[in-house]
Amino acid sequence: MQSYLRLLPNYTPLEFKYRQIQQQLILGVLALGGVVFLGTAGYCLIEGWSLLDALYMTVITLASVGFMEVHPLTSAGRLFTIGLILMGVISIGYIVNRFTEAVIQGYFQEGIRLREQRRLMESLSSHYIVCGFGRTGRQVCLEFEAEGVPFLVIESIPDLVRGARQLGYTALEGDATLDQTLEEARIHQATCIVCTLPSDADNLYVTLSAKNLNPEVRRIARANSPEALKKLKQGGADAVISPYITGGRRMAAAALRPQVMDFIDGVISSSNRAFYIEEFLVDTATCPVVGQTLQQTELRSRTGALVLAIRRADGTLLTGPTADAQLANGDLLICMGTAEQLRALNNILSPVTSSPRVPKKKARWVE
Repeated sequence: MQSYLRLLPNYTPLEFKYRQIQQQLILGVLALGGVVFLGTAGYCLIEGWSLLDALYMTVITLASVGFMEVHPLTSAGRLFTIGLILMGVISIGYIVNRFTEAVIQGYFQEGIRLREQRRLMESLSSHYIVCGFGRTGRQVCLEFEAEGVPFLVIESIPDLVRGARQLGYTALEGDATLDQTLEEARIHQATCIVCTLPSDADNLYVTLSAKNLNPEVRRIARANSPEALKKLKQGGADAVISPYITGGRRMAAAALRPQVMDFIDGVISSSNRAFYIEEFLVDTATCPVVGQTLQQTELRSRTGALVLAIRRADGTLLTGPTADAQLANGDLLICMGTAEQLRALNNILSPVTSSPRVPKKKARWVE
């Protein structure tokens, strides 16, 4: 039985133990059922009783209720009854022992929670995957939680997994460098994967695996050294962030241009902010203003939101676009405004229509 359970994919030790207890309880119940069948058949053959009388005698014998025999027993019947009692005591005792251990250790409660979590993971779509729940990964999760986006944490250290779950996050205990773990995290349906593992080699491995499993997923990786920056980009990372380099630049900027940094922090921080920066995809399937200039769309006057930049489909970045800048299919608008302004902008760029066609990527706005 244990060898069979080891073949089950990516189970944590606690889940492994829960499923092992399940299998043992099923075996115990099957053994008890076998004893009942054996007892019924034995009384029918040895004593010549009817099926109902034999079953009744078997049940009261195993239950030890102390009722009288249905009919007087022969010597062979008494010897058979002794053996039946011993088999019943062993099988019932085994079931009680396994059940008591499961209740005391909380395996049943944990099993219910694990099943609910797996059902939740199976329902995830267009979600974000955070690999690693260290200091960097924890901060990423806090930002995702504040933004209200669905995300999943992959962590191999049980204590960190428990910490993530205590915060209400969906956490999967496993090795993120394994394709099997990424598939269980539904990498094929994910929007983005963020690699915050402490090892540059692990982050590179996860990036390569994610690119192979889902070429469309956006890959963000952490780098601890300048050498890793180049290798991760070569490995397929869409963005590589070094906490040390980025932190040093921000500290220098805060010292040289404090007001600018206060403004930027107020815009990109996920809490207590009045203005937001968001990106919107211009798609012919959903956007009615494709081919128009910014002046013709009147986005500023209609919504109050400010278009900071336009990234063309070929990657060209147009900063501070003028009124005569024309919107083309595949453009990405980077806009700033209040929550209400950006919501109104989203309604213009991607209005709700009755068309059955669903684009692969619509304008995204998360408050």
